[in-house]
Amino acid sequence: MNFDYNEEQQLLADSVRRFLAKDYDFEARKNIVASEAGWSAKVWATFAEMGLTGLPFSADYGGFGGGAVDLMGVMEAFGEALVVEPYLPTLMAGQIVARSPLAGSILPAVVEGKMKLAFAHAEKGARYDLSAVTTRARRSGDVWMLEGEKTSVLGAPMAERLVVSATTPEGIALFLADGGKVTAQRTLDGMSAADLVFNGAKAQRLEGGLALIEEVTDFATALVCAEAVGAMKFACDSTLEYLKSRKQFGVPIGSFQALQHRMVDLFIAQEQARSMACLACSKADQPADSRDRARAVSAAKIKIADSARHISQESVQLHGGMGMSEELKISHTFRRLTVIAGQFGGADHHLARFASAP
Repeated sequence: MNFDYNEEQQLLADSVRRFLAKDYDFEARKNIVASEAGWSAKVWATFAEMGLTGLPFSADYGGFGGGAVDLMGVMEAFGEALVVEPYLPTLMAGQIVARSPLAGSILPAVVEGKMKLAFAHAEKGARYDLSAVTTRARRSGDVWMLEGEKTSVLGAPMAERLVVSATTPEGIALFLADGGKVTAQRTLDGMSAADLVFNGAKAQRLEGGLALIEEVTDFATALVCAEAVGAMKFACDSTLEYLKSRKQFGVPIGSFQALQHRMVDLFIAQEQARSMACLACSKADQPADSRDRARAVSAAKIKIADSARHISQESVQLHGGMGMSEELKISHTFRRLTVIAGQFGGADHHLARFASAP
């Protein structure tokens, strides 16, 4: 398997990294996270100008028709910079809308950066069971009404439209809603999320059900694996630089053989994680083979979860007490990797899913 980006993918990844290094450094990110909105409209507009918001959508809507592999470089760059804008939630919901007749009225605005979306699926007590949906949808004439609650919906506070899963007499279905009662919150890693309550909220029915939810969740899981690889790269690079500059007994601590061995272990874990993320993204672009896709994505998430824990904890320890301070980016990277390890299912969940794949 070829793990190298093609020329276009590499150029895009490089341009995203240049922008983030110039306009989204650690201080700029801290200001964005500390703001009331929790995201930057200016940064989002730049993402749209660079074509990022249209990358995975069809040219019929002004996009570029890319897949998960094309998005890998972007997500790695986002992971390095710890981007908090609602990029993945918008792409995830957009993938569902793209299968619907409503795509023509929604996706052009998404591609232009004028509309953000979020996918409201998780519910209390569901853990990672995608079929555990208690929110109900009832039909009243030509209108669907939603009743129920969704929890910790990433990107919901800034989303103009929501894609919501709900049960109908025929089973789990998907709907496009304008909103509900939103209780905003911040996650451990600085992202914006919300709990949602729907009391008769009007909605339009979309195409697809549980199978589409599983496909889109695998797509998002593969992308979050790529994001984790970027965060791991920063953790390894910054830790190595610290070991080279921090002196003890008159010499850099990086000259101590025991610490060199630990750094080698980190770089091996990072490279293994990247290989598995590449496999997951390649399989996410082949949704027709759901069994092969599910096994590859779960295998990648198992490795990503293990590597995220190992690299984040070792990086903080090798920085000493400074590693947990708010002033160092490594502590924020630790938080992001900790969240990613459990996002869309932790290692235990995906081990069980991998073993039970038909």
